[in-house]
Amino acid sequence: MNYRHQFHAGNFADVMKHALLVELVRLLQRKDRGFVFVDTHAGRGRYDLATAAAGDSLARQPEWPEGVGRLWDDPGLPGALATYIALAREHDRSGGNLAVGPRFYPGSPLLAAALARSADRLVLCELNPMECDALRGIMAATRRCEVRCVDGYLELAALLPPLERRALVLIDPPYEAQDEFARALASLREGLRRLAGGVFALWYPLTGRARAEDLLSALAGFAPTPVLSVELTIAAVSGGPRLSGCGLAVVNPPWQFDETAREIVGFLARRLAQGPGGGFRVDWVVPAV
Repeated sequence: MNYRHQFHAGNFADVMKHALLVELVRLLQRKDRGFVFVDTHAGRGRYDLATAAAGDSLARQPEWPEGVGRLWDDPGLPGALATYIALAREHDRSGGNLAVGPRFYPGSPLLAAALARSADRLVLCELNPMECDALRGIMAATRRCEVRCVDGYLELAALLPPLERRALVLIDPPYEAQDEFARALASLREGLRRLAGGVFALWYPLTGRARAEDLLSALAGFAPTPVLSVELTIAAVSGGPRLSGCGLAVVNPPWQFDETAREIVGFLARRLAQGPGGGFRVDWVVPAV
């Protein structure tokens, strides 16, 4: 795969995904027993926002100012978002940034690592060789963390069920391939077959070309396993490829996650809006019993 996330790091989709991920980790940690965090498409783990603005060869319009940039100094963030921004700011400072705004943005591996307890474990999968090499270097000092340069979809079969018997699996593909939805759903089904009680979070785009409705219809077939859909749109979804929103489908969400998710995306819908027609939805695709 050629996709490199650094050019989109810190945008509205990252903000939503990472804030919800932080909350999932925190809720799973209400129990003392440890769990494994599996990231099937981990990327490089950390992103230099200055490099993202420079582009590969030509300057480009950075996306983070309309995402994490709008929250960076906001004193009125609700609790879950405040925790996420605090983690991002701490990582930025540890990277040596002395500027007022953000520069070094943590991806999902570093956010999960920042919250991990001694009983928790991380397994990070990344197929792109350059991104995987960078991820290995960035995570080298992280305890109980393994980086694998593999196809994360296929690796789930080797990782589940884990010794801990508890897992949080983030499936966050680039959606470059035409069969990405099909592969993501197949991976989810296999993961549930191996660990029926695992928590699985699947990120998906909302564009005119994406088939989000088909994805949610397929997830409804996971019944009786509970599935929650959390969606954020920053403008009306057009008929083209432009990303106007995104969603996170959470299978086996922890207790009360739906309430916190509604608070998070409700705030973000107001704070990150870029045009008319935006909003948010938090719906049970398969209700919890």
